[in-house]
Formats: sequence, C-alpha cells, structure tokens
Amino acid sequence: MENNIKINFENYLNKKNFSSSQKEIKEINFNNFIKNGFPNKRIEDWKFSDLKQIITTNFENIDFSKKEKQSNIEANFKLDLEHNKIVFINGTISKIDFSYEDEKKIVVEQNPNLEKELSENSLLNLNTAFVSNYTKILVKSGYQFKKPLILFNYLSNDLNNIGLNTRVDINLEDDTSLNIINISNENLNNNFLNFRQKINIGKNSILKNYSLDINKNSNFKYSFKDINLEKNSHLEYFILSKGSKFSKHDINCSLNNEYGSVVLNGIIDLNDERHHEIKTKINHNEENCKSYQLIKSVLNDNSKGVYQGKIFVDSKAQKTDGYQLSRALLLSDEVEFNAKPELEIYADDVKCSHGSTSGNIDENSIFYLMSRGLSYEQSKKLLTNGFLNEVIEKITNEDVKSLLKKFIGITE
Repeated sequence: MENNIKINFENYLNKKNFSSSQKEIKEINFNNFIKNGFPNKRIEDWKFSDLKQIITTNFENIDFSKKEKQSNIEANFKLDLEHNKIVFINGTISKIDFSYEDEKKIVVEQNPNLEKELSENSLLNLNTAFVSNYTKILVKSGYQFKKPLILFNYLSNDLNNIGLNTRVDINLEDDTSLNIINISNENLNNNFLNFRQKINIGKNSILKNYSLDINKNSNFKYSFKDINLEKNSHLEYFILSKGSKFSKHDINCSLNNEYGSVVLNGIIDLNDERHHEIKTKINHNEENCKSYQLIKSVLNDNSKGVYQGKIFVDSKAQKTDGYQLSRALLLSDEVEFNAKPELEIYADDVKCSHGSTSGNIDENSIFYLMSRGLSYEQSKKLLTNGFLNEVIEKITNEDVKSLLKKFIGITE
C-alpha cells in the first residue's frame, strides 16, 4: 500500500497548480507520513484502535488521488429546523447559503495557503499532504448568528476505496456566537475519510458544535479537532457516534485564558461489528477555567467502543474545575469496551475528578417493566433511551435537542 500512496502523491502534485512553497510544505508532510505510516497499537493514543491493522484488513489499496465533485449531483438533506448551510460534495464546496444572516459579517475563504507546520500525528501529515479543498470560515467581531449553520458533507455513491482528506477551519472573533451542526449522508462504499479542523474562539464568544455520525455506512473516519479558547469564551461540544464502520473522534481543546469554559458530551451507540472511539484532551493552561465531560456508550452485537479522556492542568492554572465521567451499557456478551480516564495536574488549588463505569442492563428493571405490559425489547429500549437521555438533555439548543431525540428514537 505504501508504494501505491507514493504514486498517488506524485500524480496529485503533478496535476495541481501549487506554488513552490506549498509543494514544499506538502512534500515535507508526506515524507513524514511515509516515515511513520498509519498509527498502530504501539502508539499509546492508538492502543485500543490499531488503525494500521484496520486499514490493512479492510483495504487492499486506497486511492488518494482527489475525486472531484460531479456537476450533476444534487445533495438533498432535510432537517426539521431553520438553518444556514454549506454543502460539501466529496470534500468540495458546492453551495453556500447564509439566508438568515448578514453576509458581510461572514467570510468563507476557499483554498488558502497552508501554514508551515509538522505534527507528530501522521494522519495530520497525511491530511496536509493531500488536502486540496481547504476552507476557512471567519465570523467577524460582534456578530451573533441568528440560525444554526449546517455543514453537510455529501459523498457520492461512486466513491469506493477512496482516501479523502478535507479541512475546514473556523475562527470566531471577539463577542460572537455560532451554532454548527456537522452531518453526512449515507454512503455504503469503503472509503477512508481524514478530516482536520482548527477552531479559534475569541474573547467573550460562544461556539456550540454538534457532530452527528448517524447514517449507517461502511466508511472509516478519522476526525481531529484542535480548539483554542480565549478569555471568558465558551464551547459546547456534542458528539453522536453511530453510523460509520470505524470512527475515531480526536479532540484537543485548550483553555488559554481565564474564565473559559468547556462542556463536552458524547454518545457512542453501536451494533454489528462497528468500532468507534472518542478521545479528548482538555488543557487547562490558565486559572479560573472550567471543563465538564460526560460520555455514554451503548454497545450491542459484536461492536467495540473506546473512550480515552485526559484533563491536563498547567502549574499556572489555579482555581481549575474539571470533571470527566464515562459510562457504558453493554447489551451483549460479545461487545468490547475500553476506557482510559486520566488526570495530569501540576497546580495545587484545583477541583478535578474523573471516573469510568461499565455494566450490563438491569434485569430487575426489565422484569419490572415487563410486569407492566411491555415486551422485553420494549423494556430494553426504554431503559437504553433513559440512559442516553441524560447526555441529550445537556444540549442547550432546544431545536438540536429535539432533532437528536428523533435520531436516537426518544419520544418526548
């Protein structure tokens, strides 16, 4: 596969009109990826999700030559809420619609120059090497979005064994607010999707970000988000991890000035042989900041769920308040759940806690519900929904909360 990726890269550089400096950045990142390869279980962050083995097992070859969008494709998504939208077809912007907003306050830049950076994460090197459709979204100082922004990621049905590297950066200037929903369509073909994002949240700004992997598909997804918060800013982040065959949601979130706060909640809801992981790192780099994390997993059949979460507290970050909890409900003897909660604290005056629990469904509760006339399956579904509803109730956008309940099958 390595030789195939090298050929892909040569072809890719030859058919794109990159400047000499951009080519140099791409070549340096590509060489670093070839040196390190796909991450495997010998790397601590990948000990529960050996991506090299997963790729080798499921792909004979991956074609990283960029598949351009097709003009005859129309991406239709129907969500029961008023929204703005940016539609991506195979990673390329197809439509931008800010009907509810003042468009002078929003800048969408396509294909800006890449910065000179080299990561220890080989998948970020791979992304920089192959990304050709790079988008930056800027919300100007003082602007408050009136309606959510939906990022629709549409994959055409002819994509098969394709490696798609995409990047969408978001910059909120001071005193702004934005709600974002990320959602993809159903695509049953095996593709490797490598998504990278940098998010900067300015002073006194609020971002609510909802990442929804809901449509059942056969794709393998890696998503890395590097999020930075300034003074008195707030992030509400929610993950629904359900549809893909393999998914790893990797979040590095840094509280870089005082009075910043993060609420990060997620659901892993799996059946069949799906394998999903949520990995979070919250960096408390300044004093008087708060973080809250709650991740719940429901695993059935032969599925595998993983949660790795770390709270890092710098020596300067006095008065830190950090909370992290992972809970898993195991509905089959064949499932596997791995959790690795961590605290790394270098300050004295802090309040931090973490924990992880997992267990089977309560048969006494099942018996009680069946005695009231419900079937076994109805009883199990009711208890499962009650288990997950605690996470969904923490969503502060009522429209998004109702939407999520429909996706999960929770009746109000």
